Amino acid sequence: MALQIGSIAPDFEADTTEGRISFHDWIGDSWTVLFSHPRDFTPICTTELGYLAKIKPDFDARGVKIIGLSVDPVGNHEKWSDDIEETQGFRPNYPMIGDHDFNVSKLYGMLPADVEGDPTARTPANNATVRNVFVIGPDKQIKLILVYPMTTGRNFDEILRVVDSLQLTAKHKVATPAQWQQGDDVIIAGSVSNEEAEKTYPDGWESPKPYIRIVPQPS
Repeated sequence: MALQIGSIAPDFEADTTEGRISFHDWIGDSWTVLFSHPRDFTPICTTELGYLAKIKPDFDARGVKIIGLSVDPVGNHEKWSDDIEETQGFRPNYPMIGDHDFNVSKLYGMLPADVEGDPTARTPANNATVRNVFVIGPDKQIKLILVYPMTTGRNFDEILRVVDSLQLTAKHKVATPAQWQQGDDVIIAGSVSNEEAEKTYPDGWESPKPYIRIVPQPS
């Protein structure tokens, strides 16, 4: 069955650039971003790994762990990191999973179940689906799934924005509107009755329509 938002992120054991991990144990009580790459030494992914290393302190500040994945062996990740540092100015400062047996890629529906062979012999044509982002909560549930084409680099600033929304809405019974940024007004969740909302927001709310109840972002 395909993974969906709300699914439990599949657990696995794997070697990474920072040692062997058991994924759920590695997550612990943190939020996590798992992002995948079709191969090492690919141009768009090189820019992505460098940029993510640059903004990793922003994820750290939110209590979010970052982990990457590629079907190449861990040894290749280390060599690729040299290239990333040289060309992007930042070296990956988070673990990268070596998925040489395609186990994790298959578990997460990023490659077909019948994939086999030498991962280092794969080409962009048969790696095209390994371009995903999963945001996973401390409860190990998948909160966000993004799938990118091979030719479009990922916007990690947007992923940070979504993490802000996910963490806010997990704590408060609100939802964030289009183009929301940290500190903007939010909308009281539809699951909250007016009677319940009055207890949390005694000063009321702006309501251009009965189903739209706008309040300042809770602290």
